[in-house]
Amino acid sequence: MRYQPIRKEMYISNRAKLVAKLKPGSLAIVNSNDEMPRSGDQTHPFRQNSDMFYLTCLDQEKCILTFCPEHPVESMRELLFTVKTNDLMVIWNGHKYTLEQVSEVSGIKNVKWLDEFEITLRDLMSRVQVVYLNQNEYPKFITEVPSRDVRFAAKMLQDFPVHTYERLAPIITEMRLIKEPEEIVQIQKACNLTNDGFRRVLQFVKPGVLEYEIEAEYTHEFIRKGGTGHAYPPIIASGANACILHYNTNFNTCKDGDLLLMDVGAEYGNYAADMTRTIPVNGKFSPRQRQVYNSVLHILKSAAAMLKPGTSIEKWHGEVCKLMEKELVGLGLINKQELKRQTADSPAYFRYYMHGTGHFLGLDVHDVGSRQVVFESGMVMTCEPGIYIPEEGIGIRLENDIMVAEEPINLMAAIPVEPDEIEELMRG
Repeated sequence: MRYQPIRKEMYISNRAKLVAKLKPGSLAIVNSNDEMPRSGDQTHPFRQNSDMFYLTCLDQEKCILTFCPEHPVESMRELLFTVKTNDLMVIWNGHKYTLEQVSEVSGIKNVKWLDEFEITLRDLMSRVQVVYLNQNEYPKFITEVPSRDVRFAAKMLQDFPVHTYERLAPIITEMRLIKEPEEIVQIQKACNLTNDGFRRVLQFVKPGVLEYEIEAEYTHEFIRKGGTGHAYPPIIASGANACILHYNTNFNTCKDGDLLLMDVGAEYGNYAADMTRTIPVNGKFSPRQRQVYNSVLHILKSAAAMLKPGTSIEKWHGEVCKLMEKELVGLGLINKQELKRQTADSPAYFRYYMHGTGHFLGLDVHDVGSRQVVFESGMVMTCEPGIYIPEEGIGIRLENDIMVAEEPINLMAAIPVEPDEIEELMRG
């Protein structure tokens, strides 16, 4: 294993908390992710279902976790099913968990081979009326490919149509919102890797380099330091590309006088970091670039300080937008007359700042949680204001990962962000 996993005691505790939230006389089932086909006989690199990982630490496909807390046989109350290994499978595809290794990693005492699942399921279903099934309920997630969870739910409804079914996602979402101390450690490690990558890139960037060459520098640093790679497709956007919010083709040449916006985050032990920095390709901000940069930096610092218990993304973003209005007026991009004429549906700032200020972060880069969730200590948020001026070829976004607390904790405090420091490091 390339990363240091969290001790199994956290996963044992997570499962106990989940069981305590289930209705009496119920069964809960969680599936691992699919191996996703690519082309020919290839599959995409496997990434575990975050809920399964949160409950087990198992980083392998074809696993099923079941909870039947009131089963009369104690050994049936918590079960993990995993694919049966053999010598030929190991020769061709490498290591798979043994039953003993599943127990060691997860702390689950009762582990069975996957080929025992169907007969065991019928026993479990005969004991319960309520069945909790899981699926990805992230509001913006839309796909034409049915997940293993969706296919499994359809089969359950077909095979056991007279049971009552409940959603497991809201329970796990509530649990995942507040990070355990061990999870903060993993996120911090991902942030540290991101810092290493950024400092490497500061020494590399100069006029004439290609965006994908910069991406490769990050990739090299993340993987050689024990990360699993990027937490999301990196955005390496030079010049006017920085005004394209989700630009990630990363094939243009970085030109003298342009800015370079890099939205990049390492993944460590399945936990994400999410950083954005904007630097001058030639190592020196122009007066106008520095003016806009300092406005964004001021908002970043002010917005991060607001990430305290009691507010929400919705309320927080509203306050940040008031700061943005003042900065845009100071930059000569909007005027007070435009502010008077603006409406709630068409705010004046939206022309230059058209995205949210942040999102939850954890096992997923866009982690579970809605805009209305009230912040509590231990939640982790990104903070990412930006100003985009296409007519000037300027796009500047700055982003740190912040742990919510009475005194918010910047998990990226070690990553350079002051313009003077960036220029100094680029001079090398």
